Amino acid sequence: MKKVPKSDQVPTKPYQPLILRIIHNIQGIMIIMAIITAFWTYNTYDGRFGKISLLPPWEEIEGIHGTFGLFTLLIFPIFVVYVIHRGNKKIIQSNTLNQLKLVNKPIWWYSLHRLTNTLIIFALTFAVFTGKMMDENWLPEGELNHFWYYLHLISLILMVFMIGSHLLMNVKIGNYPLILSMLDAQIREKDSYNLWWQNIIFFQQNWLNIVKTQWDELSPHFKLLEITILFIIISAWLISIIK
Repeated sequence: MKKVPKSDQVPTKPYQPLILRIIHNIQGIMIIMAIITAFWTYNTYDGRFGKISLLPPWEEIEGIHGTFGLFTLLIFPIFVVYVIHRGNKKIIQSNTLNQLKLVNKPIWWYSLHRLTNTLIIFALTFAVFTGKMMDENWLPEGELNHFWYYLHLISLILMVFMIGSHLLMNVKIGNYPLILSMLDAQIREKDSYNLWWQNIIFFQQNWLNIVKTQWDELSPHFKLLEITILFIIISAWLISIIK
């Protein structure tokens, strides 16, 4: 039998856990909609750094942007906890910085992919925090020179760049099947909806031991990453309430 050249082989589509697909896709939709409405808000009330004249002014757009931003913020800690505890092989490892010295070798690309995945989490942390520091009345009242407004604009530019980098690295590492795997409707037995209620009851009865066990199993740098991001998210809520 003639062997198919490696370059002609069709990459296999990896299987992504159902929970990851749900959280990742909802988070992704909220982020994309937040970015689109953020630009429309900027285009309506600001436009000093360039604007699209064909995009009509819409005074209600800032409230819509705030809604998508709020949903992004609410989902974000769930996403962070899941990724660090269940998907930490896809983010920065303790030896990633050393592996990044092996330029153009396969492990270099995988390490770069992990670094990109980690940086997009920090970029989103920056975006939700600066967004929470803003006042919804600033732009409608023409107050365009606030420190937090400028930082939020920068954070949105970073998010666009990081999303693009994230997609490019996925294409490099797993080609189009890796991206399509996040949209796959396939469900394996271990992810069956029939098991969800059973798992919820089990977690409810044993949550303290589960949390303690999972925390003990984390590497120190994962613990630091989780504490840092969750602390920033909680701080954003507390500061916004106090102010």
